[in-house]
Amino acid sequence: MRSTSGLVIIISLMLLVDFYIFQAVKTVSNPASAKAKIIFYAIFWCISLLSIMGLLVFVNTDAQFMGKKPRTYLFAIIMGLFLAKLCALVFLVIDDLRRAIQWLASRIFFRDTEAADFVGDKISRSAFLSWMGFAAGGTLFSSMVYGFSNKYKYQVKRVKLQFSNLPENFRGFKIVHISDIHSGSFTNKNAVGHGVDLIVQQQADIILFTGDLINDRADEMKEYMDTFSRLKAPMGVFSTLGNHDYGDYVQWPINGISKKQNLENLKAVHAQLGWRLLMNEHVVLEKNGQQIALLGIENWSSKARFPKHGRMDLAYAHTGKYPFKILMSHDPSHWDAEVIPYYSDIDLMLSGHTHGMQFGVEIPGFKWSPVQYIYKQWAGLYKNNKQMLYVNRGFGFIGYPGRVGILPEITVIEFT
Repeated sequence: MRSTSGLVIIISLMLLVDFYIFQAVKTVSNPASAKAKIIFYAIFWCISLLSIMGLLVFVNTDAQFMGKKPRTYLFAIIMGLFLAKLCALVFLVIDDLRRAIQWLASRIFFRDTEAADFVGDKISRSAFLSWMGFAAGGTLFSSMVYGFSNKYKYQVKRVKLQFSNLPENFRGFKIVHISDIHSGSFTNKNAVGHGVDLIVQQQADIILFTGDLINDRADEMKEYMDTFSRLKAPMGVFSTLGNHDYGDYVQWPINGISKKQNLENLKAVHAQLGWRLLMNEHVVLEKNGQQIALLGIENWSSKARFPKHGRMDLAYAHTGKYPFKILMSHDPSHWDAEVIPYYSDIDLMLSGHTHGMQFGVEIPGFKWSPVQYIYKQWAGLYKNNKQMLYVNRGFGFIGYPGRVGILPEITVIEFT
């Protein structure tokens, strides 16, 4: 077994959370009979121990053990349960703060020591807040289980954009923008094929993919080459690299392949698909004698934990003569950090990366996801004076095999 200090810390944390929540279990089960309490307690600790055992199995077995699909759901359920418990924990901590304040107040305002002791002893946990915690945690876990069914529910988002400096012959120009395929997460080829069919049906002039074709390894695309090679457009399919494409999140070598070779293999995959991978460079798009520039850079992020391989200086070079410029850059944090302050004539930037965290709320007039506390621009259209950024919510998924509120996206951008 590959036991590590990190795993010990995680399991210890899980047990601490379980012991804390168990106090609330005892509170809400207090009115029940002795026999019922035993049943409740047994169920609670069985689920907790099974979660720890499942984590140990996941960490200490190879990727081939159980198969990809069962392993993916096993990990998702374990993490879902833990997040649900953390959600419940918020209410329990609030309850304990209430009890602490009440106890302190009794000590300050009651002069009679016996009265203070009596009041202090009677400050019990709130059954209401305990139930609220369990309801919140249960709702979160249920929504995550429900979200398993949403991971292939592709949504076509149509966006019409107007730019005063766009060459006239590009009015009506249609772009399909996709991002974050993460082929290593897929378990249903037919469902993925349906998503590709939707892209093809849009009859776009050009298809632009903004990175993260894989999770880690180039061979994750092997099963899906025939599916994604169906993506064609009159002006071509262009692509860039995202942070996952560099293989930074696994230990190399794998099956005798080095990290460097894996990246070269991935570049070959793009070529075999018929996609033009832009590596810190630009191409010229021409329509009836008029031209615009399409720039594509490697991953560049203002967040320290993600790579900065992108070179805008190289991609931008010699593009000054073109009246309109589109930039493909995987990470939307690049927009505020480098594009806006230094490249004011980039008219439209296309990104992905955030997936909208695959969890959130989107209704007319309101949009929220936890990822917004990390990324200022995380889904949809953003404007800064004449410059625009569109962040695609992602075609695929990673980690959590589902989506809640933030569905997989195929973006259709039309210039008017």
